[in-house]
Amino acid sequence: MSQPRGRFAAYLDDLPAPTPTEVELALAQPSLANLATLLSPAASPYLEQLAQQAREVTLQRFGRAVRLFAPLYVSNACLSSCTYCGFSKDLQVARRTLTVEQVVEEAQALVAQGFRHLLLVSGEHRIEVSKDYLVRCVEALRPFVPSVSIETQTWSDDTYALLVEAGLEGAVHYQETYDRDRYAEVHTAGWKRDYDRRLASTERAAEAGVRRLGIGALLGLAADWRADVRAVAEHAVWLQRHYWRTEVTVSLPRIKPSASGFQPLVPVTDAEYVQAMAAVRLVAPEVGIVLSTREPAVLRDGLVRIAVTTMSAGSSTEPGGYLHPGEAQEQFAISDERTPAEVAAMLEAAGYEPVWKDAFALKG
Repeated sequence: MSQPRGRFAAYLDDLPAPTPTEVELALAQPSLANLATLLSPAASPYLEQLAQQAREVTLQRFGRAVRLFAPLYVSNACLSSCTYCGFSKDLQVARRTLTVEQVVEEAQALVAQGFRHLLLVSGEHRIEVSKDYLVRCVEALRPFVPSVSIETQTWSDDTYALLVEAGLEGAVHYQETYDRDRYAEVHTAGWKRDYDRRLASTERAAEAGVRRLGIGALLGLAADWRADVRAVAEHAVWLQRHYWRTEVTVSLPRIKPSASGFQPLVPVTDAEYVQAMAAVRLVAPEVGIVLSTREPAVLRDGLVRIAVTTMSAGSSTEPGGYLHPGEAQEQFAISDERTPAEVAAMLEAAGYEPVWKDAFALKG
């Protein structure tokens, strides 16, 4: 299996500050090679132009359709120690793993709100959230949920193949940070500590037949958030070229408050966040960009007009949180607390089409 690891490591080097002329040239001919320029502080005075160009590219490539999805947390049990996560095994928090029947009940509640794209999320616990458990969950949801994805621990090719056979359509694997040294500092124990296994997981899923691939980095985890944005963009384009039959999406969540108490090394401002999203859109025009309810409503409303193609709505980040909130620890706090109907209404008012189910999804 070919790996792009070496190229990502090169992105962690310091670069000289670009000149205004270099920024203008990068805006005229955006590419992965000049993404660092578009992300630099020197490009911040050009933010309006950058956002407008990104908007034009998004409309050209994706139109006005915005896919809506909901995360469905099935467990917060975890065997990994991640210093930034509210599910870390070292934390004394309320744990819960849903039964398959409870997963179905949560899914039915989300479907009643209009969702047809669900993302099953869990901590990294290969006993409580085993491959057999996930297969049963996917099989139970497929009759009434056209598109089921997972965001769990990494698995082998054989396990992904079993999940695909059960009806799995997508897999999300955030590298969290592409800085190897920082990765080792924040992942202190457990399966997730293996950087290379984590990085290769998306390719394993693709080779097993998973049709939607999601990657991302957690901005604020490493000191150089711009390096992580560049690595995510490069990784996404690499995946598109090698697995051209799949759909590739990226997400750039910012660290939010959680039970871990972790604080970002370098906070990313709203303006910098818009700059990052717009720059990624210009250099990776075919990549879907996902935005979660971590971000505040006003910022989400603006970003959907610039670069975002998929967004969550009405989210809960605790197992069983849709029907029985408050019984388990949430992974992190959300900022946009609007209902799915309110988010859909916002999209329609802005001239966009909220897509609950699209043609790419398998028929239920």
